[in-house]
Amino acid sequence: MALTHAWHDIVHDMQDEVHDLATITRHDAARQAYLALWATMFAFPLVFGLDRFSGAMNDHWEGYVANWVNNALPGSASDAIVVFGVVELVLAALVLAVPRIGGDLLALWMALMAINFFSMDQMSWIGMGSLAVAVCAMAMARLSTTYHRTDS
Repeated sequence: MALTHAWHDIVHDMQDEVHDLATITRHDAARQAYLALWATMFAFPLVFGLDRFSGAMNDHWEGYVANWVNNALPGSASDAIVVFGVVELVLAALVLAVPRIGGDLLALWMALMAINFFSMDQMSWIGMGSLAVAVCAMAMARLSTTYHRTDS
């Protein structure tokens, strides 16, 4: 019974957030910033996680895995990309349902991805972008403590 109530609360909170996205111009600037970050930090790992499987944006993800990461993980770079895709899909779900925790975990993931990119030749620009996303994810997580609606 408690699980049913918890699920209902999560779904209700998400409905409130999505409604606020539809009426974003009626909110104060800080709430608008939170909603924009929340939607982006949900969409970002979702799109990239799905693309790890579909290859619609990039069909050679293995080239984005540093040699030391490939050597540290079991299997091949292709196997690592599948795991990365699953991690990113889980992170998208966490950001959607519990943005405080999901945002911090996404920031950690993006910082790890930045380390991966900085260790590769000609990839530091992607590392900088990954760090920027990590900072935005942390900002969203912090804003969620004030602006994420809960019924508790």
